[in-house]
Amino acid sequence: MRAHLARVDAVIVQAVIAGALSFSHLHDLAAAAGQSGWKAWAYPVSVDLLLVAAWRRMRQSQRAGQAAGGPRLWFLVALAASLGANVATAGLLDLDDVPAWLRVTVAGWPAVAFFGGTLLAHAPRAPHMPAAPAPSTSSTEPSPAVDAPDQDAIPEPSTDLDPDPAPVTEVVEPVATPVPAPVPAASLPPVLVDRVRALAEEHRAATGHPADPDAVRARLGLPPSMTPSVAAHL
Repeated sequence: MRAHLARVDAVIVQAVIAGALSFSHLHDLAAAAGQSGWKAWAYPVSVDLLLVAAWRRMRQSQRAGQAAGGPRLWFLVALAASLGANVATAGLLDLDDVPAWLRVTVAGWPAVAFFGGTLLAHAPRAPHMPAAPAPSTSSTEPSPAVDAPDQDAIPEPSTDLDPDPAPVTEVVEPVATPVPAPVPAASLPPVLVDRVRALAEEHRAATGHPADPDAVRARLGLPPSMTPSVAAHL
């Protein structure tokens, strides 16, 4: 137990130190970029809050099996802002003469953080699954006893056998198979009727044999269900 508490205390102390250093670097960079007074202190608060909020929403989405692309994007944005401030204050930039692009980036951060925080706050939350109720073991009521059947009421099986039992003939009734009703042929427009007869006459004149209804139907571009209708007019 003591080892567990010592490990937790070490993690908390490390997190506080790292957070304080990152907070200070963000404040120094914001002040160097022209954000003086309380505004310079608000920048590290905004970056750290967006970082924590994106991390929590990303973990919630992953536990629920949902896509976490949006929270992961805002987590990387806040992490880049925090790391960028730490690196910038390490001597790579002259804080007395901050470049214009950095001033624009720092000045535009509030709008970016507000937009990201709004999207994270209004993102659909994972559905809460109620825990299954545990079976109750406090009930000690005995189950109702099943009355045993009265032995005297049960008749004894008869041991008298018929010396000449009559044969049992099983009668099998025939099962009538339903006959499907014929599907009535769909009527064709007069124009198609004339065309069907013309193709039939053309086929008879060319081959000397009556035309196949399915072949006539295929030449007219009709569906297969129209074959009986074509055959009715041949």
